[in-house]
Amino acid sequence: MIADVLKLVLALEGRPPAPSVPRRLDGLFRRLAAAPPDQVADIEDMIWALWTHHENASAEDAMKRACGAIAHGRYGEAQALLDGLVAERPDWAEAWNKRATLHYLVERDAQSVADIRRTLEIEPRHFGALCGFAHICLRCGEDGAALAAFEVALRVHPALKGVPEAIAALSRRQPRRVH
Repeated sequence: MIADVLKLVLALEGRPPAPSVPRRLDGLFRRLAAAPPDQVADIEDMIWALWTHHENASAEDAMKRACGAIAHGRYGEAQALLDGLVAERPDWAEAWNKRATLHYLVERDAQSVADIRRTLEIEPRHFGALCGFAHICLRCGEDGAALAAFEVALRVHPALKGVPEAIAALSRRQPRRVH
């Protein structure tokens, strides 16, 4: 499963998001790419706000409740809410991403990777999903895949905290190839 998602990750650049993804994100990602350090957090917050927003109030409420349940360790409740969201709103990338996060937290890596795949099919710029995939790769001993995912995430969001350091550490651990 990791190899399949890695292929998707490596093919993400330039792939447009699904029509369900708010178009306002395009401008925010352009701004993020050129943002001075003092503006990065605000732009990132706006991106997350758009990802977690849904025009359907009950869907948005279910997302808030699922996030709260995850934060308080009520994973069964979060699972039920997120399962409902991805069934009812299969084009909502953040529902898939939050369920991937939940799977990661309870160490169901295969399910997390499957949900990350769906997240990235909908929203190829989802730096949270890319970093989540990288962390699963690390946990599975797939350092090369983790490195690639972190590198793609950094191209999407050039100011991701901790990612340049992770890339540097992984680069030092990777064998050098002579061509």
